[in-house]
Amino acid sequence: MTLTFSILYGSVREKRLGIRAVKFIKSLLEARGHKAIVLDTKELPLPFLDKMYKEFDEADAPANMKTIANALNGSDAFVVVTGEYNHSIPPALKNMLDHFQKEYFFKPSGIAAYSAGQFGGMRAAVHVRAILAELGTPSIPVIASYPKIQKVLDADGSAIEEYFTKSTNKFLDELEWYAKALKRQREDRTPY
Repeated sequence: MTLTFSILYGSVREKRLGIRAVKFIKSLLEARGHKAIVLDTKELPLPFLDKMYKEFDEADAPANMKTIANALNGSDAFVVVTGEYNHSIPPALKNMLDHFQKEYFFKPSGIAAYSAGQFGGMRAAVHVRAILAELGTPSIPVIASYPKIQKVLDADGSAIEEYFTKSTNKFLDELEWYAKALKRQREDRTPY
């Protein structure tokens, strides 16, 4: 079964390192035969949240918001790639997540966290897990973590250490399992 995954990435820094994880995960998903769409807040900026996508008339919604909504609607699962900013998630990522709601319903998510330090973004992952649950896209138990990302993934998004290929594939195995299960259930029915 071919699936569609949206990869949500929220760093807009000039020298951002998390794009390495985005490229890495995208390549692994595509190697499995899936479609991977990157939703990058630097490439698709949104205004600070005033109105959610659902509050716009379709013709009046900003173009980037429509692009993101279409990708989310067409996705079977999500990978949220988060850095760690002061023990939490990047503001651009939170802003993008909050613009949408029903687009996430009954679809699983996976968290990929990174940092330049030794904790690999795990403190941010705890925060994003609560946000994803509230949005209706429960995250899988396994988290892909990239501590010292500058030393474990190269600029092209390839693993420098083989361990990260194995651990990320385990993460994707689980996310893929949940995506297939929930897709079948959505095709049958949803609670509302």
